[in-house]
Amino acid sequence: MPDTETTAVVIDDMSSPADATAFRLLNERWITTFFTLEDEDRRLLGDPEQHIVAPGGVVLVARIGSTVVGCVGLAPHGEHAFELLKMAVDPDHQGHGTGRRLIRAAIDRARDLGARRVLLETNSRLTSAVHLYETSGFRHLGADEHPPSPYVRADVAMALDL
Repeated sequence: MPDTETTAVVIDDMSSPADATAFRLLNERWITTFFTLEDEDRRLLGDPEQHIVAPGGVVLVARIGSTVVGCVGLAPHGEHAFELLKMAVDPDHQGHGTGRRLIRAAIDRARDLGARRVLLETNSRLTSAVHLYETSGFRHLGADEHPPSPYVRADVAMALDL
């Protein structure tokens, strides 16, 4: 039987300043729980419309009613590739499949946008996130398979070929 919370979740494009604020706050919450905000975090979270959407990407939000409970960005990353970034799910709503649904929606959108590959960076301390990415089909990249990260905390790079 489906989890009633998961079935109540609707995933949609960021469509308002309130959505952009939720995107920023959800990400700041998890980042500052485990790490510190870095310059690239501040840049992307400060204006996701300019830095993610305008160049051809998308920010997806997961809502229950009018409340944003999760989010993920998908930014162009070279030719035929996108980077999955800034994925967050409110701690009160974790464990119900929202993160998995956000990843699937982002992968589907990347395909719709003509991507052949989706990349991401994370940290090995985030074992649940790494496991989620692995079970979603992402593979670990060697150091020679990706450019240097703008994030000090990024020690894991992964890719999904579409």
